[in-house]
Amino acid sequence: MNIDGLIQQSGAWRTPDSEQKIVISSRIRLARNLRDYAFPGWGGAEECDRIWRDLSPRLCDDVPSLKPALCIGMDELDELDRQILTERHLISREQAEKGKGSGLILKKDETVSIMVNEEDHLRLQMLVPGLELKDVWKRIDALDSEIEQIVPYAFSPRLGYLTSCPTNVGTGMRASVMLHLPGLVLMNEINPIIKGMGKIGLAVRGLWGEGTESSGNMFQISNQMTLGEKEIDLVENIEQIAQEIIEHEKNARTRLMESRERFLRDHVGRAVGILSNAHLLSSNEALDLLSGLRLGVDLGIVKDVGRAVIDDLMVVAQPAHLQKFEGKVLKPKERDWYRAERIRKGLTKRRTTRTRGKKDHE
Repeated sequence: MNIDGLIQQSGAWRTPDSEQKIVISSRIRLARNLRDYAFPGWGGAEECDRIWRDLSPRLCDDVPSLKPALCIGMDELDELDRQILTERHLISREQAEKGKGSGLILKKDETVSIMVNEEDHLRLQMLVPGLELKDVWKRIDALDSEIEQIVPYAFSPRLGYLTSCPTNVGTGMRASVMLHLPGLVLMNEINPIIKGMGKIGLAVRGLWGEGTESSGNMFQISNQMTLGEKEIDLVENIEQIAQEIIEHEKNARTRLMESRERFLRDHVGRAVGILSNAHLLSSNEALDLLSGLRLGVDLGIVKDVGRAVIDDLMVVAQPAHLQKFEGKVLKPKERDWYRAERIRKGLTKRRTTRTRGKKDHE
């Protein structure tokens, strides 16, 4: 499978209709470096290339948890393919700018990705739907141990894992959950939540990670501290905070239905109407409207569209995915046209399928 094959399947964070409504995904990322080698930013192009050529076949062939895996050098990818990997949350924007000597090891179901020679020699990531941080930690910890049997890590008995950025020293772990919080946004209660996260040492970012805004009412919550605490304690803390935010979001949705039902139904109805009929949609507008539609599905206001379909559309409506599906480079206005068309067709097809299913059942 190559990038063309990758976009034909749903991403790892696609949530089944029966699963958690508010938590989109759980992710854990581990930063690791090789013993006796300079960090990628200091090692130079030749050393990075040597590390990539040595590591990539060993990771793909000798690590059971990664099989079946794709092994992709960044110099093998064009700009569009790099952007697709970024849009699917498989590489960082920094990795997308790398060339020879950097690469990606990707499990074919997209649950596991390893960036080689980004900021650190290895960035291990596991991404799954729903609130599953403890399970993800167990699985990525096992993967980490498998890799450590093959390559020795840079580790200090006093400091822990050594990393290029001092903020990652220690566990080298970033655990995060992605939450859909339109209720808190519509009730104008999201800002106190965000400020509260900062006071207890958690970071809040947008859909595409550090430095991005919360498009589609999606918020990533992750730990900032990596030194002086055990990994499982960090994971349990974030899970607990996520559960508290889930309750706040549920409460906000209940109050919307009770005290602002007309406003809520108008918000959802406008989203349905525009998505079903628009012929031009920008990326941000599409995400915000799909968020409104998703809220309508969660609250039972919209009954003929599944949540999983909306999650798929949030990915395929992104610029690189649109251009890949169309097989050509598109100007921004052209992308707006094709995005609207793809969303219209996606919603119409799903409604038609569900209607036929109901009739067949009857």
